[in-house]
Amino acid sequence: MKHLLWLALCAFSLSACTDREAQRQAQLAASAQAKEQAATDLGKQYDAAVNAQNWDMARAHGAALLEGYAGTAAAARIEPGYAGIKAKGEAARELRRMQALWQYSQVPEKGGMQRSAMIEARQRVDVDGSGAKPVSLVFRDHPKWKRHSYLVLQAGDFDCYGGCKVQVAVDGGKPRPMAAHRPDTDEAIAMFIDDDKALWKRVRQARTISIAFPVKAGGRRTAEFEVGGLDPKYLPGWH
Repeated sequence: MKHLLWLALCAFSLSACTDREAQRQAQLAASAQAKEQAATDLGKQYDAAVNAQNWDMARAHGAALLEGYAGTAAAARIEPGYAGIKAKGEAARELRRMQALWQYSQVPEKGGMQRSAMIEARQRVDVDGSGAKPVSLVFRDHPKWKRHSYLVLQAGDFDCYGGCKVQVAVDGGKPRPMAAHRPDTDEAIAMFIDDDKALWKRVRQARTISIAFPVKAGGRRTAEFEVGGLDPKYLPGWH
């Protein structure tokens, strides 16, 4: 009797172990299927973003797919081409960052509309020993005074009364001189760069532009601007 009872217990234990293993395998299979389905759905979102040329969104979906669903069919499918999509996404994000650096305005004036595009230098500049302060580059189209390009300081002054030369470099290239002058006015600490068309052309073609200018405190200071996000539609006619 004891022998039969022992055999029954063993059979029961074996059956219980087999059932638990079957349940575990079923759970694993269901989990793997759910993971594959989630990866497939995310892969469809990735494809839609690529087709729409929404590169930043595609980059984000692709990263989530490769990092969160590694080993799935969908991840294996997109992996070969993802590096190119990621590069496009990062470029799109960088372009948006640079576009946000520009400030545009339209103000009604007698005879028409005053339009302007302004950007601050990447880093503040100390022009007179009072500490680093913003330097702005402005393009303005005024119905009366027409088109101008100029730098604006918050303190100190330019040493350009009667005219001077500024040195303009595009994307770290060789600096080129451009004529400039400081108008005899106290309304703003501004210095006009005389060939506004040439400067506008350089800015439109550049990612960064640096302008070295003389200051009353002595010597020159350099302001660098990340201009690659300029949207020329805000100043129609300049191009």
